[in-house]
Amino acid sequence: MKKIVLLLTIFAALLVGCGSNEEAQPANSEGAAEEKKRIALVLPEKIGVNPFFQQMDEGAQKAAEEFGVELNTIESADHSAIEENLRVAVAEGYDLIITSSFESEDALMKVASENPDRQFAIIDTTVDLPNVQSVNFREHEAAYLMGAAAGLATETNKVGMVNAADIPLMKKWTVAFEQGLKSTNPEAEFLLNYVGSFSDPAKAKELALLQASKGADFIVGAAAVGDLGVFEAAKEQGFYTAGQDVDRTEVDPEHIVLSQLKGTDAVAYETIKAFAEGTFEAGSVEYGLKEGGVGLTYVTHESKTPLHDFIGQDVIDQVVAIKDEIIAGTLEVANPLNQ
Repeated sequence: MKKIVLLLTIFAALLVGCGSNEEAQPANSEGAAEEKKRIALVLPEKIGVNPFFQQMDEGAQKAAEEFGVELNTIESADHSAIEENLRVAVAEGYDLIITSSFESEDALMKVASENPDRQFAIIDTTVDLPNVQSVNFREHEAAYLMGAAAGLATETNKVGMVNAADIPLMKKWTVAFEQGLKSTNPEAEFLLNYVGSFSDPAKAKELALLQASKGADFIVGAAAVGDLGVFEAAKEQGFYTAGQDVDRTEVDPEHIVLSQLKGTDAVAYETIKAFAEGTFEAGSVEYGLKEGGVGLTYVTHESKTPLHDFIGQDVIDQVVAIKDEIIAGTLEVANPLNQ
């Protein structure tokens, strides 16, 4: 009898031990829930000033929701606050810190250099560091298409552009646009003026009126916030114009007849997707016509606004053919920054 009791006691102890092991296992198993990856998007200005950054935030928010990451968008009151905001994101332990544009270059260079174990990305410019992914656009491809359309559509053979600033970066707009213009209309005259700022609609309007007085019937805005001044001038004087980054034709369909597009929402989305899926790497990434990163309304992207007669379907058909050549590699639009 004593032997039976002893055996039952040992058996019961073994059962309790096995039960304890089974309950403890999930806490240490590979199936345990992982913490969400945390990403900070540090914008160089407030959302709502420039649609370029608003679109970027929308793409980032979409990716965060789809891929289950935590996203915090940090808006900078002015450019002087960018470095401080980057440092706050580092101090708060974000796994990936994304910023954008040349205004952020110097700040990111400092902060990323001081934090080599942290991962960063910058959209629309390049910071050459081993822990930074630089995401750029081949804007010159879309600018070439815009120029080609202008050359085909102009009735006065005078076409203008109001550009933000005479800096190397903006050659991707000015040089490529003029090349596209001359490719379809060698006799066309290209009028170019610089605002000297990315946020001066009054000066941009003044320059657009000046170009109109010289006979330009199509004047492209390429001055960021300054484009609003170009749009005002077009409405007052009756010339035609085009916007940048997002489809601006909806603002004034009678005068804004094209828009050069830049998919900041798409690249923000793809950057976060790559990080969430573990394929994110430092180095350079480029988005052009082939990748859908840049484009032109009616040529690469549909618009809610009906095509204006000033442009016309015949012009669009010809520009679509040029776009197809660029994507196929039979027509090369060189990056002016590399020349």
